[in-house]
Amino acid sequence: MELVNGISQGIMTEKESGSVLQFAPFQSAVDEGFWHRLSSLKLNKFGIDESPIPITGFYSPCTNSRVSNHLSLIAESLPPEPSEQSSVTTNVGNRNRCSVPGILYNTNTFEGFHALNKQGLLKAEAQKVWDDIHSGKAEEDCAVLSRFLLISFADIKKWSFHYWFAFPALVLDPPATLVDLRPASQWLSLDEAESLSAACNEWRSSSVTTDVPFFFVSIASNSHATIKHLKEWPSCQQDGNKFLFGFYDPCHLPTNPSWPLRNFLALIGSRWNLEKVCFFCYRENRGFADLSLSLIGEALLSVSQGFPEHKNHICSGWKDTHLVPNAVGWEFNRGKKVPRCISLAQSMDPKRLAISAADLNLKLMRWRALPSLNLNILSATKCLLLGAGTLGCQVARLLMAWGVRKITLLDSGKVAMSNPPRQSLYTLEDCLNGGEFKAIAAVKSLERIFPAVEAEGVVMGIPMPGHPVPSQEEDSVLQDCRRLQVLIDSHDAIFLLTDTRESRWLPTLLCANSNKIAITAALGFDSFLVMRHGSGPISTVTDFEAQDMRTLAAKMGNFSLIDGDKEQRLGCYFCNDVVAPIDSTANRTLDQQCTVTRPGLAPIASALAVELLVGILHHPHRICAKAEFANSTDSGSIEQPLGILPHQVRGSLSQFSQMTLVGHASNSCTACCTAVVLEYRKRGMDFVLQAINHPTYLEDLTGLTELMKSASSFQLDWDNEMDDDDCIEI
Repeated sequence: MELVNGISQGIMTEKESGSVLQFAPFQSAVDEGFWHRLSSLKLNKFGIDESPIPITGFYSPCTNSRVSNHLSLIAESLPPEPSEQSSVTTNVGNRNRCSVPGILYNTNTFEGFHALNKQGLLKAEAQKVWDDIHSGKAEEDCAVLSRFLLISFADIKKWSFHYWFAFPALVLDPPATLVDLRPASQWLSLDEAESLSAACNEWRSSSVTTDVPFFFVSIASNSHATIKHLKEWPSCQQDGNKFLFGFYDPCHLPTNPSWPLRNFLALIGSRWNLEKVCFFCYRENRGFADLSLSLIGEALLSVSQGFPEHKNHICSGWKDTHLVPNAVGWEFNRGKKVPRCISLAQSMDPKRLAISAADLNLKLMRWRALPSLNLNILSATKCLLLGAGTLGCQVARLLMAWGVRKITLLDSGKVAMSNPPRQSLYTLEDCLNGGEFKAIAAVKSLERIFPAVEAEGVVMGIPMPGHPVPSQEEDSVLQDCRRLQVLIDSHDAIFLLTDTRESRWLPTLLCANSNKIAITAALGFDSFLVMRHGSGPISTVTDFEAQDMRTLAAKMGNFSLIDGDKEQRLGCYFCNDVVAPIDSTANRTLDQQCTVTRPGLAPIASALAVELLVGILHHPHRICAKAEFANSTDSGSIEQPLGILPHQVRGSLSQFSQMTLVGHASNSCTACCTAVVLEYRKRGMDFVLQAINHPTYLEDLTGLTELMKSASSFQLDWDNEMDDDDCIEI
């Protein structure tokens, strides 16, 4: 007969001898850490897999005369996550955490949770208890007698959890009869009580036995009590001693033993054929045995246990393992057999909740669409955004959406009244009092949107060719150059999102020198360009000062010495130019100085730029990956779950068209060719300053000057030839 939750729900009132033995049910307690870990495992490991999960519950003997202990689940109750496998240790000998095995069925949908065959699951767990009893496993590892079942549905989006515990208990049929039940101190003599108390304290203090919840006590004629493992029972039956079958009792009630005794009696009756059992409900006070709180009772068992098929086989008892007794054990919720529900959204730290919610879509993508998506790479990538305007704001938002957490924005401008409608990180408040610096305002906005972002704003201009530097400002400009070099060296990916062509030159050179991922996004009125720069021409810093730069440059050409392989490099933003970058804003009208574009263009280009970065980070060759095209038949291309990895994407909004192109590195590029990189490594900031003040210097260095002279000469000769032909025809 089942004693349900609470005193008002059916506590035994019969005091006379021969009453039916009733049991106080197990009660559950789930720590928030359990649900947090389950959510993490669901997202990172289990996905849509609904296979049963082995878990561990913990309970201890009652330690208070007014409060029962619960079976508790904590974070460690669940298996470790993949990243924790090597660091997880097992708690051994913890007197407050007697462990029992359990199984968890976590469904993918709320409907699936309700549709579970609850009686079938309970019977399956009861079958395991039954099998463990008859195989002898329960005597070797007695914790299996208290195995439990948990079904749940984790609504991770809302951080609510529906769950229901079951503590399978084999039904004694007919029920056990209670003959007597008293405090242990009243049952035993003074000497027996003292000896048993000492034995229990020794058993509980040993690291080997402290978490063994079932045992038996042998009390000799001299009142000496000894506690033994269940597996020792067959060798002790003929000792003539008094025996008590003990268990850790989490219940505080003075009139009832707790739930674990049910399966213990099933073992005693079916395995050992005992008809009369003295049981010992062990309870404590302040960590020591308390025999006035502990109970000793006497119960009568029926050997046949009421199985019709076995009425004529009294001696066999419950030994036929094919016939499993009925089982009960679903936990009551406020007196009813219904599931429980808990919501953690209100109690969670908002920052932690924001992180979890931000990662939700990415982790769900890995369940079916992108199992190989590496979120650790994305979260660890440091991105430097040069420009915090329309493109910079969009790129920053999309990087956060992809799980990038480390973002630095560099800009020297202030937020103007015209910015907020198109630049999504700014509001009217950022425009007041002359406007706040864009880099600072953007960082504040990112932190408001997502508190876990590690954002930094740098207020600084980028030195540019064609914008000569007065002598009194040289030190300041060179300091900016060095600072930009440090920033690029300390980041993994650099986005070139500035308004002018010349502002992209120095970052392109520094990225080529450091072999950094560089991605350019540039806008026209209704067209855009998004491209990834190729790898740098030289993979390591070497002393080239003693060599002829031009000879080496001509020898290396537009190839990259990366990992010892000589492969043609992809070009940078300047590789198709035949002139050095110059001042592109002087003597221009307002519409020519500003980037006037259709409003939808920047979001499109920004999205493609971020997608390019994600593709590069997931490609095995990363920055050295070849350009790929749709339906490419190139045997060297590598099929990626994210799709192809192009070099350039050019689009037209007026035509609603988009195409992928490839351009290889140029021997005469003013930003990334070997000659320029080697000259920068040789002369450092002196070279940069000369390039800024004398743009034609880059054309001379790279051979563009000679190329243009040759082209002019060829054109002149061709014109003269055409004139001669005309005279002849006339």
